[in-house]
Amino acid sequence: MHVVLAGGVGAAKFLRGLSNVVPSKEIVAIVNTGDDETFHGLWVSPDLDTVTYTLAGLSNDTLGWGVKDESFQAMDVLSQLGGESWFSLGDRDLGTHLYRTDRIAAGFSLTEVTKEIALARHVGVRLLPMSDDRVKTTLTIHENGVDRVVGFQEYFVKLAHKPDVVSISYEGAASASPAAGVVEAIESADTVIIAPSNPVLSIGPILAIPEIEMAIRAARHKTTAVSPIVGGRAIKGPAESNLRSLHGDASAATVALLYRPYCSRFVLDQADLGLKAEVEGLSMEALVTDSIMANPELETSFARRVINFARAS
Repeated sequence: MHVVLAGGVGAAKFLRGLSNVVPSKEIVAIVNTGDDETFHGLWVSPDLDTVTYTLAGLSNDTLGWGVKDESFQAMDVLSQLGGESWFSLGDRDLGTHLYRTDRIAAGFSLTEVTKEIALARHVGVRLLPMSDDRVKTTLTIHENGVDRVVGFQEYFVKLAHKPDVVSISYEGAASASPAAGVVEAIESADTVIIAPSNPVLSIGPILAIPEIEMAIRAARHKTTAVSPIVGGRAIKGPAESNLRSLHGDASAATVALLYRPYCSRFVLDQADLGLKAEVEGLSMEALVTDSIMANPELETSFARRVINFARAS
């Protein structure tokens, strides 16, 4: 069994590639829910939905979120009426959030509802939210000379992740319990892979839950991390600026240093060949390879190289 810690588009694409290399039923994705938010009374789980839609062949790869061939008539009406519509939910996407909200209100856990949605979408990968408890990623940002605290979605969507980030907090993580099956999956896995996701916004919330963090530490010998930074730049999203603001540097070596307690293998892009020795100096084996997943074929070939490296003794 292969466990993947996941969040965002990079993780979704990696999982799509991996599901073409090993049987989907042998993959467990532990997905970040620190981005979850309530919009218009609906429970929205952006990372879970991105992974689900991608694996179901429904993702809008042009936008990088939501469903392909989407319409936005509900948001248009909301905007016309004067409501806030900066967090845009497509008409088909709304159905997912309505279902999730209704089922959770009926007493079902996020884990149970995620399983129901995945089955309905014919997703073979086992998807687990990191926790059924609410964990909220908040950021202290510096904007117009003032520091203020905002939620993840306000920073990421409304402000287009432009302000400098002073600090990040994972509210509720310290007291949150892992979702059912999360720790057991990590402990029994043949390999654990940290996907090419933002280390502080996507993976950080998962590792902020104490029982998960301890389980990943204990699984270091079988854990491989994939850098989301290529040549000092993020492939997508604000990982570069986040790392620079919070850790002073945005290289793949900085990512490796953050993951040093958790993984014994690290995957770098060819653009970062010069950092291989530095990574190996952190007591990690390093694989240097082409990591750009520009199309499904490259996703599959990259996932194959990563899983072969992760399996190596």
